[in-house]
Parts: sequence; C-alpha cells; structure tokens
Amino acid sequence: MGTASGGTRVLQGETTRNRILKTAMDLASRHGLDSLTIGELAKELDLSKSGLFAHFGSKEELQIATIEAAEKVFGGAIVKPAETSPPGLCRLSAYLENDIRYLEDRVFPGGCFFAAAAAEYDDRPGRIRDRIALSIGKWRDLLTQQARIASENAELIPSVDPFQLVFELKAFIHEANFNHQLLHDEDVHVRARRGIRDRLWNAASEFGRRALAPSLEKS
Repeated sequence: MGTASGGTRVLQGETTRNRILKTAMDLASRHGLDSLTIGELAKELDLSKSGLFAHFGSKEELQIATIEAAEKVFGGAIVKPAETSPPGLCRLSAYLENDIRYLEDRVFPGGCFFAAAAAEYDDRPGRIRDRIALSIGKWRDLLTQQARIASENAELIPSVDPFQLVFELKAFIHEANFNHQLLHDEDVHVRARRGIRDRLWNAASEFGRRALAPSLEKS
C-alpha cells in the first residue's frame, strides 16, 4: 500500500511539474525568460508559491528547467521526425522543413522559443545564457553534420562550404520568424521554403539533386 501511494505521489508530482513547465514555456515565448518568477507562475497556475518552489527552488532553476523542456519540445517537433530521412541532403532538408512547420503551427505562442531567448540573453553572461547557447549550438551542429555528410557523399558541388551553407539556410528561418512575429507577414513561410529549396538545389550536385528531388516536391 505504501509503495502504491508513493508511486502515485511521484506521478502526481511529475504531472504538476510538466504542467508548470508547459505554462512557463508559453509565457517565456511571449514575455521572455526574465518574466518567469515563482510568484507569477504560481498565480497563473493557481498553485501555492511554496508548492511551486518545492519543484524548482529558485527563479534561475525554473528558467533552466524551462529551457531544457523547450529543447525537448523542439526535438520532438523537428529533430525526431526527420530521422527517418536518409543522412545528408535529405535529412538536412527534412530538418529545415520541420523547423518551418514548427513556426507555422505555433508550437510556442510567441514564435520560436530559442530565437526569443537568444535575443533576450545574448549579452547577459551567466548560466541562462550558457544554457540557451548550448541548445542553439546543438541545433547548428546537427544541421552542419548533415551538410558535411552531404559533402562527403558528393551530394554537394565541390565549391560549397557546408558551414556557410548552413549559415545561409538558418538565416531564411530566422528571417521568417522575425517577420512573422514583428511585422505579421503571413507569406514569410512560403518565402522561406522557396529560399531554402533554391539554395539547396543550387548547392547540390547532380547526384544530390536526384536524392533531394522527392523531399523538395513534398515541401
């Protein structure tokens, strides 16, 4: 009986923690990570401050946990679905398409969680900035890995630098997020897709184009 009740308490605790983090991610995407406080979040969720404090202990721990939760959401929406695509140009294209869909579907109500967090903390040294940088760096490295595989597999023309290619491709999505959030431009996702498709096609070798064509037709 004691074990069963203990397991129930653990499950309830996890459910409450997940509920807190879901609300924290949504609030942070709209108002910034700095807006997250245990008091404000407790009020938003109709929880006691002491109960919420027991889960996180401090504002900074809450912010770190929120970033980590957002990374898992990002991975589930963008990274994991693309892993069925062959490594190289096809998987790179799938990652980018999923990233655009993540913006279109408003997975976070304030647009890209990490774009907002990076803008907020890019010149504020400390644990929060370091954790945001870690997430963004992992995403950049994941894209670059696929571009390098494409290069090694002769899917790219020899003159294409994989690092430069990823830099340019990420810029399309960054601009789409910025223009949609700030300028309410509803056509940005179409333009981002077109720019990414054209850049990948121009960078691809004949072999790479044959591999890439089916994925581009779906986007």
